[in-house]
Amino acid sequence: MRLKNKVVIITGAAGGIGFAAVKKFVQEGAKVVLADYDESQLASREKELQEKRMGDFLSVVVDVSDRNSVDRMTKAAVDTFGTIDVLVNNAGITKDALLTKMEPVDFQKVIDVNLTGVFNCTQAVVGHMINNGKGKIINTSSVSGVYGNIGQTNYAASKAAVIGMTKTWAKELGKKGINVNAVVPGFTETNMVTTVPAKVIESIKGMIPLKRLGKPDDIANAYVFLASNEADYINGAILHVDGGIAM
Repeated sequence: MRLKNKVVIITGAAGGIGFAAVKKFVQEGAKVVLADYDESQLASREKELQEKRMGDFLSVVVDVSDRNSVDRMTKAAVDTFGTIDVLVNNAGITKDALLTKMEPVDFQKVIDVNLTGVFNCTQAVVGHMINNGKGKIINTSSVSGVYGNIGQTNYAASKAAVIGMTKTWAKELGKKGINVNAVVPGFTETNMVTTVPAKVIESIKGMIPLKRLGKPDDIANAYVFLASNEADYINGAILHVDGGIAM
């Protein structure tokens, strides 16, 4: 087991990629904090883990855009497991619209969750990692943050900024024994994509060299690798898991 007894917080843990990551981390021996805003979906995921008797975990309802909520999540993790070794900033939302039609409130909400949420969670847990002299922080960007995407002013801006924060924190925290990296998913089979018309999906597949959408496990595997000792000398990396679409 590559992550035996490591304490891992995964935000957005009830979603497709998040829950795939939860299962991967549990299988690798980690103690996992499932953190998500959707209380009912989180309860459903918790029940599934219990029924399958999968590992040691804790579920926490959290709004990553609310620092007080994040602080409560962090306290619950430390009170239960004693420390925090890995943070996976996976939570994210979309509220798409063309620039001329995007409501300011929708722009701000995406920034609050996707960008401020990453800042809140990282700042809340990093002190524990500094005290331990080691830790892994894994941020989730997007190909939209690399090359932009029509109708995603807010989302693309937030995900591009996550890359900037990742590189900055890698420089600040590397000397303290903390690795900070980002995963850049491409178009992945999650609820965010299921609303896209089939014709558009086929067009997207045509642009991907591997000719398929990503699966949640593809992203989860990258998270596990970056959290493991195998990635101890990887810092400030922006790892594309996108089938080659953003080359």
